[in-house]
Amino acid sequence: MVELIKFLKDDTGATAIEYALIASLVSIFGIVGYSASGNVVTSAFVDIADVICTQVGGSFTLTATGENSCTF
Repeated sequence: MVELIKFLKDDTGATAIEYALIASLVSIFGIVGYSASGNVVTSAFVDIADVICTQVGGSFTLTATGENSCTF
């Protein structure tokens, strides 16, 4: 019984668990943030490609692979 009470009062691993929880929350927010900003970056590159293509006299239509998106 004394050993059980001693075990329940032991808090030596609490700091490691807290750091693990903080690290997991930071990684979750990082993944969500990078995913959200990825769409913005992709959209910006598509807009830039569209402007460049139309300025040189082409017609821009984004393809699945990105190849041959600018046609003349």
